[in-house]
Amino acid sequence: MATSQVTKYKNYIGGQWVDCESGRTYPITSPASKTTVLGEFQISGPEDAAAAVQAAQDALQGWSDTPAPVRAGVLYRALEIMRERGDDIARTITIEEGKPLADAQGEVKRAMNITEYAAGEGRRMFGYTTPSELPNTFAYTVRRPLGVVAIITPWNFPIAIPAWKIAPALICGNTLVFKPASGTPLSAVKLVEVFEEAGLPPGVLNLITGPGSSVGNALVENPLVRGISFTGSTEIGTGIYTQGAALLKKVQCEMGGKNAVILLADADLDKALGGIVQAAFGSTGQRCTATSRVIVEEAIYDQFMEQLIDRTSKLKIGDGLDPDVDVSPLSSQSQLDIVMGYIGMGTEEGARLVYGGKSLSGGIFDDGYYVEPTIFTEVAPDMRIAQEEIFGPVLTVFKADGLEEAIQISNNVKFGLSSSVYTKDLTKAFQYINTVEAGMVHVNAPTLGGEVHLPFGGLKSSGVGQREQGTEAVDFFSEVITVYIDHAGAPRAQARFI
Repeated sequence: MATSQVTKYKNYIGGQWVDCESGRTYPITSPASKTTVLGEFQISGPEDAAAAVQAAQDALQGWSDTPAPVRAGVLYRALEIMRERGDDIARTITIEEGKPLADAQGEVKRAMNITEYAAGEGRRMFGYTTPSELPNTFAYTVRRPLGVVAIITPWNFPIAIPAWKIAPALICGNTLVFKPASGTPLSAVKLVEVFEEAGLPPGVLNLITGPGSSVGNALVENPLVRGISFTGSTEIGTGIYTQGAALLKKVQCEMGGKNAVILLADADLDKALGGIVQAAFGSTGQRCTATSRVIVEEAIYDQFMEQLIDRTSKLKIGDGLDPDVDVSPLSSQSQLDIVMGYIGMGTEEGARLVYGGKSLSGGIFDDGYYVEPTIFTEVAPDMRIAQEEIFGPVLTVFKADGLEEAIQISNNVKFGLSSSVYTKDLTKAFQYINTVEAGMVHVNAPTLGGEVHLPFGGLKSSGVGQREQGTEAVDFFSEVITVYIDHAGAPRAQARFI
C-alpha cells in the first residue's frame, strides 16, 4: 500500500482534536484505488465515547441558553463555508466512498440545503398560546432541547445524512456526539471542520471514529444521552430502538429499503426508463432510496426489457472522478462480497440473469471494487433477491397483469421506504398512492431522494420513530413544554381533575 506521508486524523472532543485513549488507529483506502491510503483514523472505545458525551453535557447549558436566532447565525456561517469548500468536500466523498463526482456534488448541495433550512427554523421555533378553561390563567407551549444527542450515520451519504441530523439538532439547542461510519470518517472530519470554523462553541459538536460495536453501544447506554438519531441497517436500528426505548430515550431510526417502481402500460416509457436506470444504477445502487425492483404491466414488458438492457449496456463504469462515468466502484471489499453473493444467490434460486452479474478485472478495474450493473428477470416474489436489501447495482424485474397485482407485489416485502408509479391515468395514480405501503411515494418520477422541507422516512422495517427533515426534525430534536400561569389575585376556586 502507498502509505508514505499518511495523515493521522484525530477525534474532536470539547473543541480539541485529540487521540483516542488506546492510541490505536486504522487506515482508510479509496474504493477506486485499493492501494491508496487516505488517512489513519482513531479506533475509539467506550472511554472516548464517555469523554465526548461529558464534553457535550458540559457545553449544553451555554448552547441551549443561546437564543435560537443566534444559533442560526452559526449555521448560516457553516453554509457559506460549505459553499466555499464544496468542490473539495465533493472530491473527498468520491475518493472515500466511491460515488461519481456529480453525485458527490449533489450530496454537498443537499447538505447545504438542509443547513439553510435548519438555520431558518431559528426564527420559527414556535410554540402556541391557547385559552385556558380556568379564569385568570395564561396557557402556552414552548420548545426545549432534548439535551445530549448521539448522531450515528452510514457510509453511503457521508456528508448529507450527518448534515440533515446535525443541523436541526443544533438549531434546537442540543449538543451532539457524532459517530460516523467506520468506512467514511474523512468526510465526517471535513464536515466537523466546517462547523468548527463557523464558530460553534467547544463541546457543542464532538466527533469520535471507530467501531459501532463498542462506540455505538457506549453512546446508547450512556445515561447523559437523551436522544439518538440513527441511519443504517434494519438489524442494527431495531436493536438501538429497543435498547433506547428500555432506557426511556427518544430514538429515531431510518433503516433499509427494497424500493419498487410500478410501470403501467400507458406510461411515458422513455421517461420511465431514464428514471429507472438512474435510480437502479446511479451511485452504484448504494442508496436507501435506490430502485431495486421494477414491476411491469405485461402488455409492455418485452418492449421495456429490450430498451432497459440497451440503456444499461451504454453506462460507463469507472473511477468516480472521471466526469463521464455513470457507475463507479462499490464502497469496499465487504460490499463487493455482499453484492456478488446476492448475484450468485439469484441464479441459484432460479432467477434469470439477463445482463451483467460479474465483478470486473483488468486495467483500472484491478484497483477497485467494480461490479457490472445487473438485471434479473423471472424472479419469484419470495426469492431472497426480491425480498432483501442488496445495496448494489442489482435490479429485479417482475410482470404484473395490472395495477392491483403490481401493488400486491410491491407491498410483499418487509420494507416500505420509497416507491414510484409511472402512469398517465390519474385514477390509477391515486389508487396507487392510497394503497402502496411506503413512506414516500412518487408519480412519474424516480424513487430517489426527497426535499429538505418535507419528511423523510419509511414504513414497516424501513423506519421507526419520528421522521427526519422538515418540521418533523424540529419535533424530534425538541421537547414541548406546556406552561400554565395563574395570574389571579385570589386563591383558585376551581379544582383540577387530572
